[in-house]
Amino acid sequence: MKLGVLTVVFGQQSLTEALDLAKAHGLEMVELGTGNYPGDAHCNLEKLLKSAEARKRLLEDVGSRGLEISGLACHGNALHPNKALARKFDDTAKKTIRLASLLGVKTVIDFSGCPGDGPNAKYPNWVTCPWPPDFLKILEWQWDDVVIPYWTRQAQFAKDHGVRIAIEMHPGFVVYSPETLMKLRKAVGETVGANLDPSHLFWQGIDPVQSVFYLGPAIHYVHAKDTRIDPANTALCGVLDTKHYGDVRGRSWVFRSCGWGHGREFWTSFASALRVVGYDHVLSIEHEDGLMSPLEGFVKAVEFLKPIVMHETPGEMWWA
Repeated sequence: MKLGVLTVVFGQQSLTEALDLAKAHGLEMVELGTGNYPGDAHCNLEKLLKSAEARKRLLEDVGSRGLEISGLACHGNALHPNKALARKFDDTAKKTIRLASLLGVKTVIDFSGCPGDGPNAKYPNWVTCPWPPDFLKILEWQWDDVVIPYWTRQAQFAKDHGVRIAIEMHPGFVVYSPETLMKLRKAVGETVGANLDPSHLFWQGIDPVQSVFYLGPAIHYVHAKDTRIDPANTALCGVLDTKHYGDVRGRSWVFRSCGWGHGREFWTSFASALRVVGYDHVLSIEHEDGLMSPLEGFVKAVEFLKPIVMHETPGEMWWA
C-alpha cells in the first residue's frame, strides 16, 4: 500500500508547489482534481486533453519527484434534475475518464449523484426513510429510471477507455453506504466500485472495518479522512445534522485529520483489513479539518499514517 494525498488541499498553490510538498513529506502518490466539486487547480482538463506535450510534462513533473498519480477526482452530480448542471457534471466526468486513459491512470473517483423526486423536479431528493410510502416510490423511480440507466452507460464508457470508477459513498447521494454501493455495482458491473472514505461512514454509524470485509474486491480506492463524533450533541440532535461545518462546537460530528477522530487502534485495524481483502493501492489523504490549517492538517495526517501503512509483502509464515 502507498500513502498519497488529494492535492485539492493545496488548491491555493501551484502544481509544482503541491508536488514538492508531497515529495518533501515522503508521499508516494498524488490524486488530482479535474473539476466539478474538487476543482481543477492542478489539472486543466481541456489543456491536457488537447496537448500530448502537456500530458508528457505533467507525467514528468510527477515522476521526477518519485511520485505517481493514484487517481483523478471529478466528484459531481450527473443525475442532478437541473439538466444544464447534470450535463456539466457529466461532461467533466467523461473528459476525466478520457484523460485518465491517456495518462495511464486506472481510477477515476466520483459521486453516484442524486436525482429529484420525478421528471419535473428542480432539486435532488435524498430519500432516508421508507414511510410514508411516497418515499419508496421516489426511490424506485430514481434507481430504475435514472441511476441504473446512467451508470450502465457511464460504466461502459469507462470500460471502453480501460478505466474503473470509484464511487465515494456519501450521504446526500443515492450511493452512501456499502449496501447501496453493492446495489449499483450488481446492476452495472465491476467497472464501478467503491472509494472507501471512512469519514462518511463513521457518522452514519457504519463500521469502516466491517465495510472493508463486506466490499472486498469492490474497493477500488481509499480516502484517508477522519470524523469525530460529539456524544453530547449527537445525544440531542442525532447524526443527521444540517448545521454548517463551521459550527464545530454545535455539530454532532465534524471531519478531522487522521488520528484526531479515531486513534491508532482503528487505523491499524482498517489498514490490516484492507490488506486481508487484497487491496494494495493508495491511502489518499483528504484534508477537511476545520480546526487545522491545510498544511498542519496534512502534515499531522502524514505523520500519523506513515507508521501504519504496510509496504512489504508478508512472505511465508516462517513460524507455522
